[in-house]
Amino acid sequence: MLDQDNIDIELKKFKDYVIQQSRSNLTKGRTPFGSYNFTKSLYNSIKGDSKAYPRSYLLSFSMEEHGSYQDQGVRGKTSSIKAPNSPFKFGTGTGKKGGLTTGIKKWVRAKRFQFKNRETGKFMSYDSTALLIARSIYNKGLKPTLFFTKPFNNAFKRLPEEMVKRLGMDVDRLFKYSLKQPKR
Repeated sequence: MLDQDNIDIELKKFKDYVIQQSRSNLTKGRTPFGSYNFTKSLYNSIKGDSKAYPRSYLLSFSMEEHGSYQDQGVRGKTSSIKAPNSPFKFGTGTGKKGGLTTGIKKWVRAKRFQFKNRETGKFMSYDSTALLIARSIYNKGLKPTLFFTKPFNNAFKRLPEEMVKRLGMDVDRLFKYSLKQPKR
């Protein structure tokens, strides 16, 4: 039988596992340009809180706003092929103007990444390269990395069956309410 202390311990294990695996996924990455953990700001911002009460529980996670976009992807303005199930979409007017371009410019400069001009063979400026990349991302969207979603679902599968039944947990509801979503 699970008592309140055992539930508290299980929730803490759940929280710690999700945070550790999410950070690990960010560091490993799967891009040709390295990890998803460029500035470490998202890595350091992943936090969690858990607490068991007699008839309920508290489980919450928070991270920087762009973490949700990176995890779930973003549908593009003209195409949603990369992230068809994402709740986020470029071009809705809710985001910060120029935010994507500014972030891409910083990334391009730090990685010293430049395209070549097809006609002249010379390297383009960092700003031109960033503009082309940002335009492509804006139109085509961002593919979901699931760096947070996969560890969350795996941790849920590891919870004791008795606890899931007792607290009436459902993975979709738990995910929706435990991750603080960015304001749209």
